[in-house]
Amino acid sequence: MLDKHTYFNDTRSFVTKSWDSLTRTLTRSETYGDPKTDDEPILYLPAEMPEPAAIRDLQLRCRVDVRRLPELVAIPGDVHLNKIENEGLLYLEHPYVVPGGQFNEMYGWDSYFIILGLLRDNRIGLAKGMVENFFFELDHYGSVLNANRTYYLTRSQPPFLTSMILALFAADKSSGDLDHAWLARGYAYAQRDYEQWANSPHLAGDTGLSRYFDHGDGPVPEIMGNPKNYYRGVAHFFLLHEGEDACCLIRLNNHNPAAAVTGPIFPFFGHETKAADGHPEKVEDVHHLALTADFYKGDRSMRESGFDVSFRFGSFSGQTHHFAPVCLNSLLYKTELDLAEISKILGKPDQAEEWKKKAAARQQLMNKYLWNQDCGLYFDYNAVTNTLSTYEYAATFYPLWVGAASPEQAAAVVKNLAKFEQPGGIAMSTRESEAQWDFPYGWAPIQLLVVEGLRRYGYRVEADRIAENFLTMVVQNYEKDHTIREKYNVVTRSSATRIRVGYSQNEIGFGWTNGVFSELLAQLQNQ
Repeated sequence: MLDKHTYFNDTRSFVTKSWDSLTRTLTRSETYGDPKTDDEPILYLPAEMPEPAAIRDLQLRCRVDVRRLPELVAIPGDVHLNKIENEGLLYLEHPYVVPGGQFNEMYGWDSYFIILGLLRDNRIGLAKGMVENFFFELDHYGSVLNANRTYYLTRSQPPFLTSMILALFAADKSSGDLDHAWLARGYAYAQRDYEQWANSPHLAGDTGLSRYFDHGDGPVPEIMGNPKNYYRGVAHFFLLHEGEDACCLIRLNNHNPAAAVTGPIFPFFGHETKAADGHPEKVEDVHHLALTADFYKGDRSMRESGFDVSFRFGSFSGQTHHFAPVCLNSLLYKTELDLAEISKILGKPDQAEEWKKKAAARQQLMNKYLWNQDCGLYFDYNAVTNTLSTYEYAATFYPLWVGAASPEQAAAVVKNLAKFEQPGGIAMSTRESEAQWDFPYGWAPIQLLVVEGLRRYGYRVEADRIAENFLTMVVQNYEKDHTIREKYNVVTRSSATRIRVGYSQNEIGFGWTNGVFSELLAQLQNQ
């Protein structure tokens, strides 16, 4: 067993101190910087909201341009990004913790794991303020946002809101302060959030299950550097591996004019010839290609999933919106059970029973569409082709975390643990696509969900081993470079990454790794 007193002290101390450096408020100039777009600092207020007194001096003190959104936003479908002239930060009422690095805003699913860490450090006020910010987003921006930037207005992120609400309520309960009025507010907001996931366009075909779906169209702007370079690389990949007839490519011609394209157009040369002097020259055999609107919809929806980039939903996950994913439907199953629990606490037994029925129905559909008995794993279901994916992915552990798996299903998944377990923890997949959300990389939130899921079904030895391997890997890398990273190579137990597809950075900070480190360590030490 680990030395509970000394081995982790320096890293744990770093985590505790990092919350302040990662906290953003509207009165601090560093809140507005956005290395993803490198635009001038702009703060957008909701269209209907009076200007708060606290921000009236921002333009002078922080050189921030304060504007209003051009229209009311009740749901993400109300957003017309073309009406927002410049990208900017969206106003939130309370301080919040950012992940770090290029991610200088409050994110949707990151915040659950950050909040767990804040609660371990008794930062209850900061944690509750972040949840209040999500309530504010639902009121004024139409959903729990991917993050509070204007370019995120068209999508959410994996639904952890009820998990955050119950974590805060449990913290209040342990301190002897049961705030039922706040829980009732949270219940109303969580229902609103749930309804968006349980209805069109977030439904996956006629499966009765849900999907990720971004309401926007075309390429996204929030890619470091020039986004066109990223999408050109995607187009080149499809051309190289699938040819011009790839389903995600359009060759421009009389039938496909440039005006019909929703993104950039890329010239690709067919072949080279040599000039009279012997030097190569490009001939006029130029193919002008573009990515399809459907690819961009999938690309945007992948970003709502949080798993950007992997090859889980097709190459570059360009078909994300075609799938009923294991992760999302597991989280919605948990949301339904969480809402049942909250209903019960609030004295609403009839509503609690209705939520339990919804959860039971979703569990049946997950068994029908997502479970592969022969493989002993959960897979995503393509609702367009009506086929079950064969892409082995760490999302197979989500049903264990939420309790949707039967004991027999959990045992089958555990038998396949070796497919994912590495010296530093759980790898995201069994396929090395050279993207950051695939093998050999492991991410902190997945480690926590896997560990807690294994413990839930009685696999304590396996859970403790994975937790200990991940924790010691983080410590060993912290001792080398004195920071914590967003992801790790769990095969080499290193923070050094060689990512050639999509994003190549390994950001420092890092909010959810800090939170998961604190939570896993506390769980091990409290046994």
